[in-house]
Amino acid sequence: MQVGIIADTHDNVEATERATDIFAEEGVELIIHCGDFIAPPLLSSFEGFELHGVLGNNDGEISGLEATFESLGNESELHGRFGTFELDGLSVAVLHGESLAEVDAVAESETFDLVCHGHHHERKLTEVGRTMVLNPGAHFPTVPEEHRTVAIVDTLSETVRFRSVLE
Repeated sequence: MQVGIIADTHDNVEATERATDIFAEEGVELIIHCGDFIAPPLLSSFEGFELHGVLGNNDGEISGLEATFESLGNESELHGRFGTFELDGLSVAVLHGESLAEVDAVAESETFDLVCHGHHHERKLTEVGRTMVLNPGAHFPTVPEEHRTVAIVDTLSETVRFRSVLE
């Protein structure tokens, strides 16, 4: 399965729509958002996808975000501050990741194959033991171009690729 990973969209509708175009091109079946949507209207960009997300430190209107997730259908769900998934045998944890110590602790537990987070506005893929730790990049206006990316995870090959939303 192809899974799209995105974070820190910060109400940037143009970048979010470009990301969903990339996800459609890549045959993504499910999207995980690592927080900082900001407001509910942004979520309409994800219509047609199964969207799962966690809350970030800048997310307001939580009841509005929850209602909008429900209206997306396709089993979309807002998981609060921490989410876990089993995707084709790949165990995944998702958090926004304000605290890198918390991200590291989740990774070091070796409970998950993949830990996804955002917050730090730079794309990064590292390994901690058997766990891949992924920050897909960000879409805040001041983020350098090389970090204006999304990630695509192939759950069968357990590989990660980054795609720029600026292409």
